[in-house]
Amino acid sequence: MTALTHLPPDRRRRLAQAGLIARGVLYCLVGVMAVQVAFGGTSSQQASQSGALQTLAQQPGGTFLVALVGVGLIAYAAWRLMQFLTEKGSEDSDAKNAVMRASYIVRAVVYTALAFLAFSTAFGSGGGGGNSQQTLTARVMRDVPGGVFLVGLVGLIIIGVGIYQAYQAFTNDFMEELQQEQLSPTERVWIKRIGIAGHAARAVVFTLVGTFVLRAAVQFDPQESQGLDAALQEVASQPFGTVLLTLVALGLVLFGVYAIVRARYVDVSE
Repeated sequence: MTALTHLPPDRRRRLAQAGLIARGVLYCLVGVMAVQVAFGGTSSQQASQSGALQTLAQQPGGTFLVALVGVGLIAYAAWRLMQFLTEKGSEDSDAKNAVMRASYIVRAVVYTALAFLAFSTAFGSGGGGGNSQQTLTARVMRDVPGGVFLVGLVGLIIIGVGIYQAYQAFTNDFMEELQQEQLSPTERVWIKRIGIAGHAARAVVFTLVGTFVLRAAVQFDPQESQGLDAALQEVASQPFGTVLLTLVALGLVLFGVYAIVRARYVDVSE
């Protein structure tokens, strides 16, 4: 912990850049898989973080690449943990500061889990994991006191994240994450467009996943708790589903591109 809180700015920046690039690569992979789902080229179960990592692992040199993504995801988690430990936030909004600090620690936990998934996939211990979310939901609902309430709360939080992604897309708030003084007017316009599309796609996906988790709690049925693949399948099942899923998939790819671009212009100042 002490090492993270005393990182010099250049190392802090490299940590953030490695994490953002890995995050961007993962979103690009998931988006590409989702495009294939839209046109019937693969099953919806493959359009998830687990499926994307398994597909990458099957390519020439895939084990190394997946392990490299895992290292990057660990870097992302460490960066977010460092922000939780060191950033003071604004002085005019205690509520906003509390939400931001909570988001840092949540992202640190989530991306540590994704890094573990990447390493498991790279070194042969990662299975399909198709029902892992359902299994975890069932255990919490069955074994944890107040488990149904906790699952419902998680669902509401995920929906809240989706709403926040929509807010960012609508207000362009995500541009504050960049060192905008380094951007040319043309770069600013295109990064804004890419960011809007990416955050809008994430809004759709997070809202659907949160709805599934919340429904599992309300109906006391862990089978209702679904992940990213089911969210994309839900989009595909709507009228004009192929078109909608293609747009969401392209949005996820663009979010990945935005994350990689953000690595170039990331603002790590406290």
